[in-house]
This record gives sequence, structure tokens and C-alpha cells, in this order.
Amino acid sequence: MTVRVDKIWRNARIATMEDNGLDYGEIASGLIAAKDGKIAWVGPETDRPNLVATETIDLEGRWVTPGLIDCHTHLVYGGNRSAEFAQRLHGATYEQIAKAGGGIASTVEATRAVDKEALLRQSLPRLDHLISEGVTTVEIKSGYGLNLETERKMLIVAKQLSTCRPVRVLTTFLGAHALPPEAKGDKDAYIQSVCDEQMPAIAAEGLADAVDVFCDIIGFSHEQTRQVFAAAKNHGLRVKVHAEQLSDASGAALAAEFDALSADHLEHLSERSVMKMAAAGTVAVLLPGAFYFLRESKVPPIDSLRHNKVPMAVATDCNPGSSPMTSLLLALNMACTLFRLTPQEALTGATRIAARALGIDDLTGTIRVGLSCDLAIWDINHPTELSYAMGFNPLYCRVSEGRDD
Repeated sequence: MTVRVDKIWRNARIATMEDNGLDYGEIASGLIAAKDGKIAWVGPETDRPNLVATETIDLEGRWVTPGLIDCHTHLVYGGNRSAEFAQRLHGATYEQIAKAGGGIASTVEATRAVDKEALLRQSLPRLDHLISEGVTTVEIKSGYGLNLETERKMLIVAKQLSTCRPVRVLTTFLGAHALPPEAKGDKDAYIQSVCDEQMPAIAAEGLADAVDVFCDIIGFSHEQTRQVFAAAKNHGLRVKVHAEQLSDASGAALAAEFDALSADHLEHLSERSVMKMAAAGTVAVLLPGAFYFLRESKVPPIDSLRHNKVPMAVATDCNPGSSPMTSLLLALNMACTLFRLTPQEALTGATRIAARALGIDDLTGTIRVGLSCDLAIWDINHPTELSYAMGFNPLYCRVSEGRDD
């Protein structure tokens, strides 16, 4: 029987990233066929059915992985915080800068001050750099508005990015990121506005795919976080959490109670919270860029996460204050050098597990029949090189929903 497809990539070494017992889920001398933006067939070329394609591309033995997924970014924001970088080098801590009116508050001021067009112009170069490294899916959080008008503006711009570039964007409402200056220190009243004013409007417009909370010593309490999670559940939105970055506030354990997609950062994660995440299937999103940039010393409990089979994703945490990084490849290297992940764990964390952290593992993240044809094609001798090299981009070609860049 003849199977008609749109495009074939042949003579490839394929890292499917499927959990099939082989390193990287490898298919040697493989072939991928796409139709209508989805993978129609994948396997050894010797096993190919009778495929007829509009276009066939010989990859000359190059490696193919799923398109990379950056599952935790704050990519849309105004201004930058390079001055704070210098302050930290002179000894100021992240908490001290925040309490002095810097930190997130300074980015809130800059983001509120620009219109959607300017915000889009400032955000596109950051997205373009991720795309240039094979990223086909990116999560973008709000959280630098802290009022309905600006949170809404950020999410609209985030969604607009996917119309400007061939990339899948998932959006997360992070109204509970910090306390705005007009709240005058009243966290309870502000959280009420997040739940009763901001979230209903954003949910009604379909601007967010999930809801996030910063649950930590300079963020929001356990009970305030619970209130936001309950509101999200009422609006049919999945939850995730910034947790245990600066202290053990048990935010990850609380998120697991709400079947959270992910808990992110996790340097101070306790064994109890690891067990809760394992039971709930909550993904641990590791953010080595922030760990590096803030010169932290307490490493997330990687051995415990491994032992308890908590899936680990890796992301850039692209943001202006603690991880001004737009290289997911560098994040892979940092995850290995700083956190001691294996190269295979790191790449899995930026493909299959990253998709799970966003709730889209039935759409992308592996090279499997029926999933979106999101591919990254590399000039490398082995996938280990993607975590090994620093400041080097071996991308040959990126494919998004079956279309080559």
C-alpha cells in the first residue's frame, strides 16, 4: 500500500527520546515522514513502507532530536536589570535588592511603562535566540505587571509571538509573583485581587494555559498560595509553582496536592516534598541559570529526585533579574556541570520531560507517530555534545510542525 506524505527526512540518526531502553531512544539509519504537520512514520530506513513524498531530504547521517522545549521562561518584560548585577558583585543579596525596591519591582515599573508594540519588539530578540538553538516550544509567564492591565498586556504579547515566529507558545499567569507597590505591604488583599479580579478576566479571555505562584520567603505564604491554586482549579487551569528556591516553604508539596504540572527551582526541597511530588507525578523543573547567576551553593536534591523517580526537566528561566539567559543549550551544560545530571537526563529534560511539565506530552517532546513534527537537526557526532559544548550552536536545521526554517 502506498502512503502519501508531505516530506521525508532520510539517512538520519534519530534520538527519539522515547523511553525504550536504548540510549536517547536511538534509531540508527532512520527515516521520518511528515504529513499535515504531524509525524506519519518513523523507524529504520530498511523497514520503511511504500512512502511517496512531495519532498525528500537526505540528512547525510546527521542527528535528529525532538525540537527543544523551554518549559520555564519570563521572556516578555520591559527594560533590564544590569545595574543589579553590579550590586550583587559588590555583595548585595537578591533579598536585599528586592527589599530596597529593586528586583521584580523595578521590572514591573519598566513593563508597565511600555505599550504592547514596544514589549513585542523587546521580546522578539530573546525568542529568536532560543529558536536559533532548536527550540520549537516555549512557555512564557506573566508576572511583571501585577495588575490586570499589564498582566493582560504581557499575555497578549506572549501569544502574539507565536504569530510572528514559527514557534509554539504556552502562557502562564503569574500574578502572584511579587507584591506591587500600590498594595502597601498587604499581601492578603493583593492575593484576593489576583483571585477575584485578575484571574477571572484572564481565564475568560483564554489568555493563560496555567497559573503559577512564587511561594517562598520573599514571595507568598503557603495559605496565600493555596488560595491561588483553589481559584485556578475553579477556572479549569492547571497549576505550577516557584518553590524552595530560597528556603523550604513546602510549596512543592502543596502544589503536588493540587496535581501540579511542575514545581520549579527546588534548591531547598525536602525529602517529604520529593515524596509528595513523586506520588502526584509533578515534574521537577531545574533552573541552573538562576542558580549560577545568583551564585547559589545549595544544589537541588538530584539523587533523591532520581531515586524517587521524579521526572526532571531543564529550562532557562529567562528573566531580567536572576537568569538573563536565552540559551537552552547552555542550560543543558549547566544542569550537567552544576547539578550533575547526565547528558541524556539533561536532553530528556529539555524534550520529553519538558513537554510533560507543560502538559503537552501527547503533542510533542518525542519523535513518535502522531505527534507534532517538531525536530532539531544537528551537526554533531553524538547527542552528548549538546550538553558538552559551551557557546557553540551546532544546529543544522529546525522543523516546526513539519516546516523547515
